[in-house]
Amino acid sequence: MSETDTTVADLLALVAQLAARVQTLEEQAARRHPEAGEDVMLAIAAACAAYLGKRATVKQVHLRRGATWVAQGRTAVQQSHADLQGPPGDRHARPIQQVRRGMT
Repeated sequence: MSETDTTVADLLALVAQLAARVQTLEEQAARRHPEAGEDVMLAIAAACAAYLGKRATVKQVHLRRGATWVAQGRTAVQQSHADLQGPPGDRHARPIQQVRRGMT
């Protein structure tokens, strides 16, 4: 057996191993991130159309599992409530009246 045949056989074995690893990773990804169904895509398209005021085409949807947006929303709500109360530590202070636009 020549050196070239050995190299080709080694490369074929490596390609087979890589193909098996790719298939395993694709199966894991499909389990972790299932495809969005047709009804979910229609709901997203309807929400986009309602928001934009015209028919929108949804080309791609990414499923996010992180809680970053939840934490940001919670922080915004807590901050808005804290603004209505007094300075921190002063529980008995009267709520601060905030002037909004159009209210003078």
